[in-house]
Amino acid sequence: MRERFYPSLLNVFATWMLFFVCHIAIAADAPGVSITVSTNGGHPISPRLVGVFFEDINFGGDGGLNADLVKNGAFEFPDALMGWQKLSEASDQCHVTALTESPIFSESPHYLQLVSRHHGEREGVANQGFRGMGFEKGRAYRIELWARSTTDRPAVIRARMVKADGTVLAELTLPPVAGDWQQRTGTLSPSITELHGHLELLLDSPGGVDVDWVSLVPTDTWRNRPHGLRADLVQKLADLKPAFLRFPGGCIVEGSELKYRYQWKTTIGALHERKLLINRWNYEFKHRPTPDYFQSFALGFYEYFLLSEDLGAEPLPIVNCGMACQFNSGELVPLDQLQPFIQDALDLIEFANGGVDTPWGAKRAAMGHPTPFHMKLIGIGNEQWGPQYIERYELFAKALQEKHPEIELVTTSGPSPGDERFQFLWPRLRELKAQIIDEHVYAMPDWFLKSATRYDEYDRSGPKVFMGEYAAQTVAITSPMNRNNVIGALSEAAFLTGIERNSDVVVMSSYAPLFGHEEAWQWRPNLIWFDNLMSYATPNYYVQQLFALNRGDVTFPITITDPRTPDGGRGQIGLGTFHTAAEFKDLTVTHGEAELYAARFPDGRPEETYFGGKWSCEDGVLRQSDANGVGTLWLGSRDWTDYTIRLKARRTDGEEGFMIIFRKGYGGSYAQWNIGGWKNTQHGIQVNYAGDESIVAQVPGSIESNRWYDIRVEIEGNHVHCYLDDELVQDVDLPANDLPRIFACASRDTAKKQAIVKIVNPTPNPTIAALRLDGFRLTGTGATTELAGHPDDINSIANPTHVQPVTHTVTDAARTLEQQLAPYSLTIVRLDLDE
Repeated sequence: MRERFYPSLLNVFATWMLFFVCHIAIAADAPGVSITVSTNGGHPISPRLVGVFFEDINFGGDGGLNADLVKNGAFEFPDALMGWQKLSEASDQCHVTALTESPIFSESPHYLQLVSRHHGEREGVANQGFRGMGFEKGRAYRIELWARSTTDRPAVIRARMVKADGTVLAELTLPPVAGDWQQRTGTLSPSITELHGHLELLLDSPGGVDVDWVSLVPTDTWRNRPHGLRADLVQKLADLKPAFLRFPGGCIVEGSELKYRYQWKTTIGALHERKLLINRWNYEFKHRPTPDYFQSFALGFYEYFLLSEDLGAEPLPIVNCGMACQFNSGELVPLDQLQPFIQDALDLIEFANGGVDTPWGAKRAAMGHPTPFHMKLIGIGNEQWGPQYIERYELFAKALQEKHPEIELVTTSGPSPGDERFQFLWPRLRELKAQIIDEHVYAMPDWFLKSATRYDEYDRSGPKVFMGEYAAQTVAITSPMNRNNVIGALSEAAFLTGIERNSDVVVMSSYAPLFGHEEAWQWRPNLIWFDNLMSYATPNYYVQQLFALNRGDVTFPITITDPRTPDGGRGQIGLGTFHTAAEFKDLTVTHGEAELYAARFPDGRPEETYFGGKWSCEDGVLRQSDANGVGTLWLGSRDWTDYTIRLKARRTDGEEGFMIIFRKGYGGSYAQWNIGGWKNTQHGIQVNYAGDESIVAQVPGSIESNRWYDIRVEIEGNHVHCYLDDELVQDVDLPANDLPRIFACASRDTAKKQAIVKIVNPTPNPTIAALRLDGFRLTGTGATTELAGHPDDINSIANPTHVQPVTHTVTDAARTLEQQLAPYSLTIVRLDLDE
C-alpha cells in the first residue's frame, strides 16, 4: 500500500550521527538544559517501589511459567480430549474415548481409554502442547503418566518426542502395565531442537489401556523442582529484582461470573485435588479466540508464595470481594452472604503466616513449607467500583483489621486513572482511612509524559498509592497492533521519574501484563515475550529493571531548566470514521514539491496500522464498511512536518462523516479535521493531546451520502487550512502540545555511597545537559547506563537484544558535568560519593 515513502529512517540516522560525531558543536549552539540536584531536603524511598504483577493471560501460566508441555494431561477440560489427537494406520480399528467409570482420583474423574485391534507402528494418541512443544537438543525431559491395562495382557506404551514433520527425536518404551492403575516414568532427550514438536503415546501391540495424568516436564526446572516452573522465565523475573509479586490477577480474580472467580483454596494441595477452571481470557477477545485456555492450577497459590520467596519479593495476593467483573456480568454476593468470602481471606493469611499448629498452616507445612511466608499485604478486589464495592470493602476491612492489624490492605480505585468511578472512590476510601489504593492506567505514551507530575500534588497524609497496572499503548487500548517499542518504554520511564520523586505517596508500582506467548497472546504489550523454546526482554522490561536496580533509598530534590522552544508539530496522517461507512481514494501527501506518500490501495487487507472498523482495499479504493463503530487507520511517517494531504472520500452508510487525521506523533497525540460530525451538522478541528480531547474550532456543515468529495488539508507549523471541493472551510491555529522534553529524578544509595540521577529524553533531539550536584563531594568515579533507540525499535525472537542497556565507566566526574543525552534515551548516572 505504501509507495515513495523515504525520509524517516534517513533523517533519524542522520540525527544520531550528528549527535555522536558533533556533540560539542551541538552543545555550543543549543540553549542550555540544566539539571540541578541538591542535598537539601528529600524523603525516604519506599523499598517496595518497583515490583511485578502476574496474571494468567497470554498463556502466561499453563504454556508459560508452568513448565509442563502437555495440554490437558488430566483430561479435565470440558472437552475431555481437547489437545489430544488419535493416531492410527487403520482408523476404524483404533478407538480413543474419554471415560469416568473407574478413575484413579475421584477429584479428577476423566481419563483416556485407547483400544487398538491393529498391529502397527503408530497406534495411539498425540498431544500438541501449547501451540506445539519446544524440545531442546540434549535436554532431559521427564515423562510421567498413570496407566492400567484393560485386557488380560500387560499393556506396553511407547513415548516419543516427534518433530512437526513426523521425524522421531526421542523414543522410550515404558515398563509394561498389568492390572490396576500404576504410575510410569522415564526420561526422553531429543536428538535435535524443535519449536513445534509433539508427544506421542503408542501401544506396542494390539490391546487396550487407560491413561491419565500425563506430563512432560524438563528436568531442569527453576530450582529443579518436580512439576516446577520454566527456568528462563523465572530467571527474567529474578533479574528484575522485584520488591513484591502481585498475584493472581487481575480480571481472573473476579471472573466474568462469580462461578468463574479465582478461589485460592482449590489451587493448593496435590495436583489432582486442584479444580480446573476456564480462564477468563479464553473468551474475552473476539479478535484473539483461545478456546483451549484453561487453568490447571499446577501454578497455584502455594507456588506463587514459593516464587515470591525465591525472588526475594513480598507476596501480594488479591482476593475476590464478592463481585464479578463489572465489565461482564457485575454479579454481586449479597452482603448477608459475604462472610465465606471474608473467611477465605482470613484463611489465606493463616495459610501464609500461621504456625504448623493451625489448620491452614498445617496444610502449608504438609505441602513442604513449615516456616511461614511472612505475608504483609493483601488486596481486596480488582478494578471494582461504585458504592457496591465500598459496602463490601468495609466489611472485609473491619474483619481483617480486627484479627490481623499487622496486614496492610490494598484497595482499588477502578479501572481508570481519573474517570467518574475513580473520582467517586478516592474520597470515600480516604474517609475510611484506606491504607494503600491501587490505581491502573493503560494509555498512549504522551499520557505518561504528561502525568510525570501526577503525584506532585497528592495529599501527603494518605492514603498511599499503588500504581498496580500500567503500560503505554502505542496504538490503542486492546489493539493487537500495540508494540513494546522504545517510545512506549521511555514514556513509562518518564512516568517512573515522577513516581520515584513522589515515593512518599506512591509506595508501589508494577507494569502489566507480565508475560506474552508469541503464538497464543490475547493482549499487547507485555513485559516479557516467549515462545516454546526461548524468551526475551523488551525495552519496557529494561526500564523496570534499571529503575529497580538503581532505586536508592532517599530522594534528592531536583530542578530541571529547559529554555528550548518546542519544535514544530510532526506526525503521520490517518483516516477515521465514527458510526459511518466510508471510502477513500487518490491519497497523496506532499512536502512542498516533494511527494512523501502516494497510495494505490492494492486489493486485499490494508498493510497499514488500523484499529476498529472493517478495512479492505479493492480497485484502488480503501473501504471501511462498519457503520456502527469507530475505525481508524494510520499512514505514513511520524517524523513528517509541514505537509499537504489530498484525497477523495465519500460516505456510503451511517449518520456522520469522516475524519482526516494529522500530526499523530510517536506519543499518540494527534489533531483531526472532522467532516460532517456531530450528527452531520458541523465540520470541526479537534485535538487529542496526551489523552485529553478538545474541540479547537467548529463551523456549520454537512455532507451527502455516496458523493465523492475532494479534500485538502494543509499543515504548516501550528497553522491548518482545510478545504472541501477546493473551498476553504476552516483556517485554524492549533494549540501547542507542550509536553516536557526532559524528565529526571535523583536519589542516594546510602549503602553503596553513590548519588543516582535518572534522565529521560523522549525526543528526537540530542542534548547535552549541564548536570549540577550542589553540596556533593564526589570521588570523580562512577558509571552511566544508557537505554536508547529509534522510537519504533523493538526486541524479538529473531533479535532479542536489539534494544538493551549499555554501561560506561566514569573516571573524571565533577560536581558540574556535561551529560550527553541521546535522542530517545534513558540515562542512569551513578556517581561515587567521597564520604
